[in-house]
Amino acid sequence: MPQPALNLGLFAVAGLGVWLPLGLAVHVLLALAVAVHCLCRRREATSSLLWITVAWSLPVFGALLYVCIGINQMPAKVWRKQRADPVLGESRRGLAAADSPALVYWKAVHGRPAPEPDNPTARDIESALSGLVPDYPLLGGNNVQLLITGEEAYPPMLAAIAAARRHIHLQSFIIARDAVGRQFLDALAERARAGVQVRVLYDRFGSTHAVLTGLFRRYRRIPNLRLVGWTQANPVKRQFQINLRNHRKVLIVDGALAFTGGLNLTRVNLAGPEGAAVRDYHFRVRGPAVQELQYTFLRDWHYMTNEPAEALLNTDHLPDVATAGPALVRVINGGPTTAESDVIGEAIFAAIVSARQQVIAVTPYFVPTRDLIQALRSAARRGVTVKLVVPRYNNHVYAGLAGRALYEDLLEAGARVFERERPFLHAKVLLIDNVLAIVGTANLDARSLRLNYETNLAVHDQRLVYGLHNAVAEELSHSAEINLRAWRRRPLRQKLLENFCGLLTPAL
Repeated sequence: MPQPALNLGLFAVAGLGVWLPLGLAVHVLLALAVAVHCLCRRREATSSLLWITVAWSLPVFGALLYVCIGINQMPAKVWRKQRADPVLGESRRGLAAADSPALVYWKAVHGRPAPEPDNPTARDIESALSGLVPDYPLLGGNNVQLLITGEEAYPPMLAAIAAARRHIHLQSFIIARDAVGRQFLDALAERARAGVQVRVLYDRFGSTHAVLTGLFRRYRRIPNLRLVGWTQANPVKRQFQINLRNHRKVLIVDGALAFTGGLNLTRVNLAGPEGAAVRDYHFRVRGPAVQELQYTFLRDWHYMTNEPAEALLNTDHLPDVATAGPALVRVINGGPTTAESDVIGEAIFAAIVSARQQVIAVTPYFVPTRDLIQALRSAARRGVTVKLVVPRYNNHVYAGLAGRALYEDLLEAGARVFERERPFLHAKVLLIDNVLAIVGTANLDARSLRLNYETNLAVHDQRLVYGLHNAVAEELSHSAEINLRAWRRRPLRQKLLENFCGLLTPAL
């Protein structure tokens, strides 16, 4: 009787003997491929070692994990975004060189000598930014207005949409399936039915709930309204990057008025029965800088839709924009492509090391690169007043804990750390010496600085800087300062949890 069972056992062992060497060979080849890819890319040593260890420790799954979230620089032949941006850029330069009517104004603005800030610190920073983002020059004649929370930002945004006559371009990380998301989509649909060309670009990850519940499908058949979801995870197109997200939030109306900043389209930015509105900063922009924001949108749209450059680069989308105010503005775009990798981080670094009096950083997620920590520490040690303002209760618990693991490094150097009480603080701003504000969509964390597609503005404008100082003062009035001596006495279990969460930040 035991003979059949014995035969089956021998068959299983024989089968295992065939497949085990094959599986081992696949594992070794995949792990070696990950190691070679890490060593062929410029990465931080700890990041490379981590991914190599993961690939060797987790057969097949480790290599798959690396492909999905570990690679932040894919070969040009399979990374269409890295090819699409230069294609549109070459088209723009070609049209300008040929004196095309479509780009007469753009050529005139970019051909002028850049205005120079009066302040020495601002000049030092601009000298660094000119080499960092030469395709986005410092432009004068702008007006940048601070809008705090959705209660100040949504009404003028909706009014601008209602007043549109030619085209509306909207880009948002989150368009929520709630009253705010539907209100904006309904407003866009109304303008589209009136003949206005409307393009909407949303991030499929950030807007997951709206995507899964079919919110966007309700608007698909409206004439003149195109809704496109941003994603770089599409096996059909050989795109496997689930970790790359478009975090930009930009609204451009008729090429003459723009809004950008930290606000997504969701009801949490409005006060309601659930409580006060999330604290966030958005900005209304008029003047030549609007064209740079328009071009930023058109680049992303061209990548996702392959709409021809000739249809996008025209006088309708890039009109002659009148001077609107005294603000000097430079657009700083960041993303994981080679041309924009860590650009925003380098811009922030240049601003911090140039500061002579004061650095104020407000961010919801504080998990920056090591060099930014060192820049803040160095500034504090040379006598610069350094203040960091973050939320006390974070909507991403692990991110808040990971940021807390870095407090001691700053406090030891003489920097001051403040935690704001509820409501949640989602604003992003860097203030330097009362002369410069860097604002926009990027958080002070590794994801924003190296993985996400982001858009920031470097603004030289006393009115805006003073307005932001007043806004930050409001945050500080609802904040508790961290004391170094008391912080060192926090429970060991809290320290361990914070350091553990620090390991969960994106490995780059």
